[in-house]
Amino acid sequence: MSIGVGKRWTEAVRREAGAVARAVRAARSGPGRERDLIVQSLKATLAAVLAWLVGSVWLGDPMALMAPWVALVLVQTTVYGSLRQAAQQWTAICAGTLLASAAQALTGDTLGALALSVPLLMLLAHWPRFGDQGIYAATTAVFTLASGAVSVSAVGHRVGQAALGAVIGVVVNALVLPPVHLRDVRENLAALAREAGETLHAVAAGLADGEWDGTTADDWSRGAGRLERRCEGLRSARGWSRESLRLTTGPLRALHRVPLDVPPEWEDGRWSRVAEHVTALTRTLAVAADDDRAPAPPEAAALRVYARLLELIGDACRAEADRFLRAGPTALDGAGRADRGEAEMRELRARLQDSLRDHAGRGAAHTAVLGTLLLQAENLWAEVLPGARRESRQA
Repeated sequence: MSIGVGKRWTEAVRREAGAVARAVRAARSGPGRERDLIVQSLKATLAAVLAWLVGSVWLGDPMALMAPWVALVLVQTTVYGSLRQAAQQWTAICAGTLLASAAQALTGDTLGALALSVPLLMLLAHWPRFGDQGIYAATTAVFTLASGAVSVSAVGHRVGQAALGAVIGVVVNALVLPPVHLRDVRENLAALAREAGETLHAVAAGLADGEWDGTTADDWSRGAGRLERRCEGLRSARGWSRESLRLTTGPLRALHRVPLDVPPEWEDGRWSRVAEHVTALTRTLAVAADDDRAPAPPEAAALRVYARLLELIGDACRAEADRFLRAGPTALDGAGRADRGEAEMRELRARLQDSLRDHAGRGAAHTAVLGTLLLQAENLWAEVLPGARRESRQA
């Protein structure tokens, strides 16, 4: 047993070391989430050091601990987030300091003051207006009572130091490499487009080989399910993008520190619809592969034509993923490359429509599946490839 536990611990340490090594390589290779974390850590350290220098060295305040503590935690992932949390945390610290001091004056005993103030402050910590900063009310009360500094002067010093730390934390976050989360939108859009292409290629390969069944269709459905999780990541990234531009757009445009040509929000809807169509397509194939269901799969020849159509649409998805990762205008500049495959796609669609007419004479079961698959492929085509609808929207 001990040998097995030792092996698991060794394997866990090895995995963690590998993750750390990959993060270091990613931070050295170029801009990314790992480098952003390093920058944020250094900024938090800078804010804490400055708050300590101002509060303890320059102002000579004996309670300067509060300033670096508040400054450290207020270097958040967005400037707007820092400002919002500064107000929440300062209010929570004021509430904790004042209530603890009042409880100490009322009871005249540290233990009694803790028993009186902390339950109320823990309830107050869950007030939605405090966000996730409400816990600082209770921790400040414990710190206040433990230090024994509950006089009017001590309360004033503590509240003033908290305000000083909040100001320094927000200013450092806003003026020193202000965080802007535009790259995350591009990366999530590119990942969504790339995985949609990979799923379509997997389906195309299985249909072309003719070796697919219910298990294979379930694998395709799981691949489509991953697209929904990508959509959730994209929605989160878009929210961070909006928040990170609040209060920072003007200065960043003046400094030209980051490209502000984030892909427009209608791209999110476009690729969310692509994910929905891919999911519907894989669900149709799963139903067709189920022997207990009435619908039957189309003939192998028609499926091979359909597989080639999906392969071309998957190629277009990959091209769009590459476009998202390139800096520059967000117009559909890959239209020329996509147009080169449209002639073949139109030919394939015409062949599939002929096959649909042939299937219509053999029964509704085969016709229903092929017609549904063709409709879903055309929906994907309309979303992935540049068309008149999107050209008019660009204009």
